[in-house]
Amino acid sequence: MGIDPGRRKTGYAVVEKHRRGFIYVLYGEIGLDKNASLSGSLKTIYERLLDVIAETRPDCMAVEDVFFGKNVKSLIRQSHVRGVVILAGAHSGAPIFEYSPLEIKKAVVGYGRAEKGQVQSMIKAMLNLTELPPPDAADAMAVAICHANFLKVKSI
Repeated sequence: MGIDPGRRKTGYAVVEKHRRGFIYVLYGEIGLDKNASLSGSLKTIYERLLDVIAETRPDCMAVEDVFFGKNVKSLIRQSHVRGVVILAGAHSGAPIFEYSPLEIKKAVVGYGRAEKGQVQSMIKAMLNLTELPPPDAADAMAVAICHANFLKVKSI
């Protein structure tokens, strides 16, 4: 399972690796009301992820590491979301791994500074999707594929 934690939208995806490539099991985005309180948003993300985990029973979870930007307030909010994501994953008992945005993009697109559209296009091709997946769901699929290809051994 791959997760792209975000304050406005959190992407999630479950993929399976097979000899001939990857197939998706489930993907989506948890969209939040921009006027919702932080605590309400965190509760929504937590509950939705618990539902997805219960439905799919992933072997492990990979989470995108915090992206360091100029806006400290956004960074703190993203860290809150990431904490809730990790907590939801910990309840499943599956190991949790983290990857930087650079690692993820390099693993999927071949270039660590790829744009969101490039990631979406590559995910569409890799998973033989009929249309581009939503941006945050595509990022979550990229996180899952990155882990399936590299399989870090030390979980967080």
